[in-house]
Amino acid sequence: MALLDVNGLVKRFGGLTAVEDLKFDIQDGELLSIIGPNGAGKTTLFNLLTGFYKPDAGKIIFNGSDITYCKPHQIVRRGMGRTFQKTHIFEKNNVLDNVLIGVSSHARVGILGSVIGIPSAEREKTRALRKAREIVSFVGLDEELDSVAGNLTEQEKKRLSIASALATEPKLLLLDEPAAGVNLDEIGGLMDLICRIRKSGVAVCLIEHKMKLVMSISDRIIVLSNGKQIADGPPEDIANDENVIKAYLGGGRDAQG
Repeated sequence: MALLDVNGLVKRFGGLTAVEDLKFDIQDGELLSIIGPNGAGKTTLFNLLTGFYKPDAGKIIFNGSDITYCKPHQIVRRGMGRTFQKTHIFEKNNVLDNVLIGVSSHARVGILGSVIGIPSAEREKTRALRKAREIVSFVGLDEELDSVAGNLTEQEKKRLSIASALATEPKLLLLDEPAAGVNLDEIGGLMDLICRIRKSGVAVCLIEHKMKLVMSISDRIIVLSNGKQIADGPPEDIANDENVIKAYLGGGRDAQG
């Protein structure tokens, strides 16, 4: 059984169909990329998968459960995390506190329990701090643990947003343009991080415009155009697909760079 199974998904905004009859799945541990020109429906799809939009038709089955009409916080608790195209972090808080907020989404005892001294709450707090530090280290922000998030570089903010999503303990992580705004010298480090996330057992679904990144790390690529799926396959097939070259890669085979 697939980790995620999307069947006949449709989303309209007035007279515009942003997503039309999408059908695809994601397997456990898979790294799937979704590409397409601006306006193809990629971020709309992520918003549908994570409960920010409700579909006009279709079903979303995640980890064996129907989440089609679940709310965002319910979907997070079921094991789907995400980042956003515009980095969402708490800029006035430090790096550790940003990640702790994500960890607390799975806490069994609330803040009040810690304040009034419930032993289990103290153990939960210790566990949360340990886990948050481990995640900060995993994404390569050890030296910025106490830094104010708003003072980080763009690449560090991307890593922090990924850390915050990982803190929710996802089975599937959706990354919306993680390399946007990151300079070429730093993209390799982000690619390595995404691959390590996948190797840790978390499935990854990636929206990205940087084609070298997509082609080098993806198991499979889905191509959208005008809300429709026009191709689905391994990178080498996508790079040579005439429909993809016409709709997305600018009509030239060297455009994949």
